[in-house]
Amino acid sequence: MTVADLAGRLLADLGVGHAFGVVGSGNFHLTNALRAHGVPFTAARHEGGAASMADGYSRLSPLPAVLTTHQGCGLTNAVTGIAEAAKSRTPMLVLTADTAGSAVRSNFRIDQDALVASVGAVPERVYGASSAVADLTRAWRTAVHGRRTVVVSLPLDVQAEAVGDVRWTRPAAPAPVRPGSAAVEAFAALLAAAERPVFIAGRGARGAGPAVSALAARTGALLATSAVANGLFAGEEFDLGISGGFSSPLTAELIGGADLVVGWGCALNMWTTRHGSLLAPGAKLVQVDDDASALGAHRPVDLGVHGDCVTAAADVLAASGDGSRTGYRLPEVSARLAERRWWNQTPTPDLSTPDRIDPRVLSVELDRILPAERVVAIDSGNFMGYPSAYLRVPDEYGFCFTQAFQSVGLGLASGIGAALARPDRLGVVATGDGGFLMGVSELETAVRLARPLLIAVYDDAAYGAEIHHFGPAADLDAVTFPDSDLAAIARGHGARGVTVRTPADLAEVASWSRSPEGVMVVDAKVADDGGSWWLAEAFKGH
Repeated sequence: MTVADLAGRLLADLGVGHAFGVVGSGNFHLTNALRAHGVPFTAARHEGGAASMADGYSRLSPLPAVLTTHQGCGLTNAVTGIAEAAKSRTPMLVLTADTAGSAVRSNFRIDQDALVASVGAVPERVYGASSAVADLTRAWRTAVHGRRTVVVSLPLDVQAEAVGDVRWTRPAAPAPVRPGSAAVEAFAALLAAAERPVFIAGRGARGAGPAVSALAARTGALLATSAVANGLFAGEEFDLGISGGFSSPLTAELIGGADLVVGWGCALNMWTTRHGSLLAPGAKLVQVDDDASALGAHRPVDLGVHGDCVTAAADVLAASGDGSRTGYRLPEVSARLAERRWWNQTPTPDLSTPDRIDPRVLSVELDRILPAERVVAIDSGNFMGYPSAYLRVPDEYGFCFTQAFQSVGLGLASGIGAALARPDRLGVVATGDGGFLMGVSELETAVRLARPLLIAVYDDAAYGAEIHHFGPAADLDAVTFPDSDLAAIARGHGARGVTVRTPADLAEVASWSRSPEGVMVVDAKVADDGGSWWLAEAFKGH
């Protein structure tokens, strides 16, 4: 058994869900070792696409994905996707080949560890046959238990080393971080004094929904999420949806009226708080996180609670007494939420023209047409607020939001990975024409996989964010393009394609969605929205 063989066998045993990559000579044996030990593998058309597939899969699966790359250029091709995963704290492993220590003049030689560290991922490497089990186990533990994106370099000469008889054990999961009693008591006191509390749950609270909901019910708190945790409180009577730039007018009003805001595994950053403008000036802020360095990192807080969200919610519930308080859960608030909770229920002007559909009208229709059991992946661009706010998801594992690095072009690939992680749901990708064309090489991958996938392209024939950011007085020739027949491009790849200019053009999509098969690309020619409602807030940070 070689080190390459060992890597596949060990990681399959420790637990990885899927592997993605573009196979070259450097990662050929690594990839085949994973496959030989039962890890499913998807061959992408570009390492950047493979990285985003692995990221999308890892966000929605209980087991992390593995990305494999060739040394040097294979890794550099994947760096943007790795950076997005690292900035999102996606638990993901990258196995990348590296040049042999003696190959100092190899054209593939770069400082891979420095490159990886520069984008926020954790560099690791396998040093030799004698340390391979320890090296790989350490990397797996950091990825899974530390919620980090870890890149493991395996030099070619090390991969080929023979390994003797080796044994290993799966590392035990660390115990949840229990908050201190003083913090629990202070938190309970703030809740007891609050008249209008609001809980905002982020990525760190995924899986903690029932515990946080129970405390909210006891203390009269309304419930909201950051964008990445969209769907966490789906079905709750007092669910406000997404807090921040994508908030509906009613959601923004209710969050703005809170006298206590609690972030559960949530950074309370500029996106979630609209640069702080969403919060009332006198509102108290509490932040709960099992990473002490996250407390107060984006905004000053009145109380930082270092603890796991489930444990903290249970401890504060136990300290909150037996009686329930009405708090913000008033009958009139419930009635208003039932009527105008979502953007879908909020009247807006129809900007449609005879040959261009209002993106809000498009989004409302897609939400109505598509099955409720869906997993939605969002690319970046001016359009992104529409599918994020209008396309409902069944829970926090139905939404893949790759926006930590704000790179256009990751949506299609991350959507493929997300759909593979949730094969029980219809995969839905929302992208702009710029992002679709940037990542179009992976359309062939989607077609080859032969799984149902809907790709909705909000097509304004431009990089819309730049147009609306710089305005009509600027020279916009560099960010506007001739209209493209994206439906024809889709058909050329073996997918179904339909051009949508009016709601009536969605009839073919409705027919397909009743029994979806294969890939459907919707080239929606969207009307100019003058800059989406969330864009002005977003650009305040640029």
